[in-house]
Formats: sequence, structure tokens, C-alpha cells
Amino acid sequence: MVRSIFGGAAAKTYRCPGCVQEIRPGVAHVVAWPIDGRGDESDRRHWHTGCWKARDRRIPGVERSRNAPRYG
Repeated sequence: MVRSIFGGAAAKTYRCPGCVQEIRPGVAHVVAWPIDGRGDESDRRHWHTGCWKARDRRIPGVERSRNAPRYG
């Protein structure tokens, strides 16, 4: 299930699973969760709208710490 959240309704900061960046309060975004009936509110994920649209084109990324070397 997918629902669009308008900027005025976005009141908290979330972490986008697509780019691993913050979605700040006041930024329009998308909320997605499974509809199989086995999940609950903790299964909802907040995505930037562009990240959600590009999710099928992304490859799984490796999350690096801030201290990790960028290349190599």
C-alpha cells in the first residue's frame, strides 16, 4: 500500500530507505507498507517521492559510515 504525504502533513523526520538521507518535516514524501495483513505500523517506510519512483532501477547499496573511505 502506498500513500502520498503532503508537505504540510509531514511533521517528523524520517530516514528514506532509498537514499538513506533524512526526510525533513514539511517535505512531501511517500509512505509504503505491505498489505499482506501480517505487518503493523512498524513496517511502514517513508520514502522521498523520487526515490520511490526509482526503486526498481536502484541496486542494493552498501551503507558506509561517515569515517569510511569514499573510494577504494
